[in-house]
Amino acid sequence: MLFNSFQFILFYIIVLILYYKVNHRFRWILLLLSSCIFYMYFKAIYILILLFTIVIDYFAGILLETTSRKYKKIVLLISLIANIGILVFYKYFNFFNENLGYLFHYFKIDYSISNLSFLLPIGLSFHTFQAMSYTIEIYRGKQKAERHFGIYALYVLFWPQLVAGPIERPQNILYQFHLPKFFQVSNFKIGIRMILWGLFKKVVIADSIASIIRSNYNIDIVETSELTSVISMYLFSIQIYCDFSGYSDIALGSAKTMGFDLMKNFNNPYFSKNISEFWRRWHISLSTWFKDYLYIPLGGSKSGLFKLSRNLFIVFLVSGFWHGASWNFIIWGAIHGMFQIIYLLFRRYIPSSKLTSYKLTSIFSVIFTFHLVSIAWIFFRAENFDSSITILKSILHFFFSNNLASFPILLDGIFTSLHPLLIVSILFMFVYEYYVNLSVVQNSTLKLYIEMLFLTMLIVLMGTSIQEDFIYFQF
Repeated sequence: MLFNSFQFILFYIIVLILYYKVNHRFRWILLLLSSCIFYMYFKAIYILILLFTIVIDYFAGILLETTSRKYKKIVLLISLIANIGILVFYKYFNFFNENLGYLFHYFKIDYSISNLSFLLPIGLSFHTFQAMSYTIEIYRGKQKAERHFGIYALYVLFWPQLVAGPIERPQNILYQFHLPKFFQVSNFKIGIRMILWGLFKKVVIADSIASIIRSNYNIDIVETSELTSVISMYLFSIQIYCDFSGYSDIALGSAKTMGFDLMKNFNNPYFSKNISEFWRRWHISLSTWFKDYLYIPLGGSKSGLFKLSRNLFIVFLVSGFWHGASWNFIIWGAIHGMFQIIYLLFRRYIPSSKLTSYKLTSIFSVIFTFHLVSIAWIFFRAENFDSSITILKSILHFFFSNNLASFPILLDGIFTSLHPLLIVSILFMFVYEYYVNLSVVQNSTLKLYIEMLFLTMLIVLMGTSIQEDFIYFQF
């Protein structure tokens, strides 16, 4: 069920009304049933996969808390193997199988194992990581095992963040399912504004850009002009942000209207002054997940420059592979790993006092970081490695061949190829997010209602009628 569909609006209204009508003791049943319906709307049979891991992790959590220290690692290992095994089978089997086939073919060895034909369970990477954090936290002694099976199942299945995050930690959300919730006007106003803002970013900006991006990336790349490649690079950077952060806003807003506080997943990432700051602001729940469960166990920043660089590179390489079973995603992760290492060396060997003498202003830093991220997005979006390289060469040739003339040409291309309302919407989005804190009711009630009415009008009048999938649903 897509957040940008009429089916979801109807589903959300019904669940919200019933939620405040049902006694607190039975609300977990309503939320669990509605979460199952929400997930089964995509492909019903895959609910069995979640049920399998839920049962394993539920009992693993209790065993981790009650068994002797001698067997805790075995219990944790069983839980992790079950979760990672399902993830590898459904998401990465064909990738490994194809590459093994290429390797065997290179050495002229027969290899006849065929790829499996099935759809990837939606949001598999997200709820797998969330389930893993539960057992890991119990193993570390930072979380008590949840004895209520229904509540634990709800922790994994909670519909607002089930298919695309944020990837919650048990300490943040589990206890909230036990607390009685009362209707609060402030929560409702904050939540509805978040939902409307998320829908604006999705249906007005991201979905409008989607058709342009699709045509530019999917046609014969040789026939694509250099200017088109450049514009597409910028547009995809905006599309993926509006698409993913739009989902997160709707998720946080939906949960907020029911009294639940989910983890903030984005914090104006395109205003970052360096690549390290960008990853503290982008997909925060995943970045912190890798920090806590991979980067720190590898040694973090306590083992010298070489091991620090190695740890950073491994984390981003794994992060790239987490996003998709493709060499392009691995390369995308490796690029960001290299960016992190270069920035680390830059900060270490060029004292901050010298930055002023180099006149690296905040504005320049933001623009430079945005371009680094946008260039890396090429490998994230392109169909394959060859297309990525062709697009990258086209973009570099545009800027270096035109030199000072490239900027006026680019502006002219943007204003002639894009609808003026789309350009205004993008500018409005950046200004609004920079100055407005969505999680706080800052305005008077009248001003807030006018603001929400204005967003509703923009969605209705300017939103595309084509229901595009959310980009991160594929992960």
